[in-house]
Amino acid sequence: MNRLREHIEEIISVTDEEFDDIKTFFTIKNVRKNQFLVHEGDEVKFEFLTLDGIYKVFYIDENGKEHILQFAKKDWWMTDYIGFFKQKNATMFVECLQDGAVACLTLEGREKLASEFHKMEYFFRTKLTNGYIALQQRIILLLSSTPQQRYEEFSKLYPDLISQIPKKYVAEYLGVSRETLSRLYSNTK
Repeated sequence: MNRLREHIEEIISVTDEEFDDIKTFFTIKNVRKNQFLVHEGDEVKFEFLTLDGIYKVFYIDENGKEHILQFAKKDWWMTDYIGFFKQKNATMFVECLQDGAVACLTLEGREKLASEFHKMEYFFRTKLTNGYIALQQRIILLLSSTPQQRYEEFSKLYPDLISQIPKKYVAEYLGVSRETLSRLYSNTK
């Protein structure tokens, strides 16, 4: 729970008493490599704060091709947000790529936290805004840049992930083949 408090206090300050109340809305879950937190077709019960480990959020299209929307590492939030906020079954998967732990929060808990603690409402709004900005930047990059530019931007933004994630996943995330990724990697050396 210390990691959760540190994460929250990057944006807002909370007293010990406030945090004692806030932490009751979260459960901590240890996650093993290859374990799914969300599986397509299932109810989306939680939003997850990554405390440790690396995760991928992806969907599989009608042709069976996997498309990675997001990687998540320490201090990143993730889930199938359409399923979570609209209370629908998942259309995506969230899979653990490296053993870790997450803090789990239900939608009801999130709403109650935001209404009872206005500081937390500000916290969630800030996190949501930052996530939306990152999503738009990712879409713009996918639509208007070359594979080389996408690779260079990913390497610059997430240098630690490049070495920790299997190359096939990096290629999927960038929208290139594994062979193209190898050439891009060679070109930057």
